[in-house]
Amino acid sequence: MVIKTNPQKVYGAITTQQGLESWWCKQATAKPKVGFVNVFVFGQVRIELKILELVPNKTVKWECVNQLDEWTGTRIDFDLEEKDGNTVLRFNHEGWKAVTDTFAMCNYDWARFLASLKSLCETGTGTPA
Repeated sequence: MVIKTNPQKVYGAITTQQGLESWWCKQATAKPKVGFVNVFVFGQVRIELKILELVPNKTVKWECVNQLDEWTGTRIDFDLEEKDGNTVLRFNHEGWKAVTDTFAMCNYDWARFLASLKSLCETGTGTPA
């Protein structure tokens, strides 16, 4: 996905509590610190994602340490590249045990939330859950 802003702005949106609450989940506890476990609450669903790697303005890697059995152990990667004054975002949620209805639903939801991230970074307004 191409986001019409610099990687610094996108990196802030995917690493800070304020940023994450503005495009993904309104109820979050997050810190940009390797080893910290970010917590996201979507109604009755609580997702805990441990920060594995942070390379400022380039890479964010999380591992799901507590959620649905299907999410636990999966990894979520955001790779950022500056190109012609924009940010190329390469996103991956990998390590699924099987292709299930939950997997399909998450693919759909990630597409919506990545569009929300793009909107936040380009216009200042996202559509978090």
